[in-house]
Amino acid sequence: MATITTDDGTEIFYKDWGSGQPIMFHHGWPLSSDDWDAQLLFFVQHGYRVIAHDRRGHGRSSQVAEGHDMDHYAADAADVVRHLDLHDVVHVGHSTGGGEVARYVARHGDGRVAKAVLIGAVPPLMLQTEANPGGLPIEVFDGFREGVATNRSQFYLDVASGPFYGFNRPGANASEGIVWNWWRQGMAGGAKAHYDGVKAFSETDFTEDLRAIDVPTLLMHGDDDQVVPIGASAEVAIKLLPNGTLTVYPGFPHGMATVNADVINADLLAFTQS
Repeated sequence: MATITTDDGTEIFYKDWGSGQPIMFHHGWPLSSDDWDAQLLFFVQHGYRVIAHDRRGHGRSSQVAEGHDMDHYAADAADVVRHLDLHDVVHVGHSTGGGEVARYVARHGDGRVAKAVLIGAVPPLMLQTEANPGGLPIEVFDGFREGVATNRSQFYLDVASGPFYGFNRPGANASEGIVWNWWRQGMAGGAKAHYDGVKAFSETDFTEDLRAIDVPTLLMHGDDDQVVPIGASAEVAIKLLPNGTLTVYPGFPHGMATVNADVINADLLAFTQS
């Protein structure tokens, strides 16, 4: 397997396929780079170089006990970029990965980033606070932590078969394969990383990161996202980005890059080529 080792000894697994302009994909919680299969194959077939890594504690990367926060996530991504000597990169992040992209571009991306894409992403801040009344109550995220700590396997099945892909909606065409693939990815990672990661994706404030991103940035969000509601995320984030565009997808769920890959891939390609 292709890996790099960070300064704190963490091995980060990555995929690197094809040639051409690089597009780097950053996955969501608690998944792995495998969640980008539909995008990796599409873009490599369209003449791009595609890179995707497993976040520390996730997938095939080291199940370390520490460093499960956005600063480490972004620094690990930067290590992959430097190791592969990538330039003119389009960074695409989903959910937690969207937060990772925002922090990476703002703090590590100078001179290497062409564009950024945030899909169903957590910025600017998911947690409800006095300054962020539209966020979600802490009890929502405590429920995530309880699920991870008490019966992670069943909790992941419930998330994948329910709100993540909108399979709990009337008339939804649920795919057993998609549900079990989500579960497989989640269970491949470490419980400690996933437990700590809840705080990372819910309590990190990306306001200043968004303000610092000056490259063209596309926000893609489904208006039926039950995991990262659009009103507390993309609709706020677009007001903070100096060079941002928001595309809203009626009826699309949080996992739209998988269940609506044909639409998402076409729009990603158009943005990359623009």
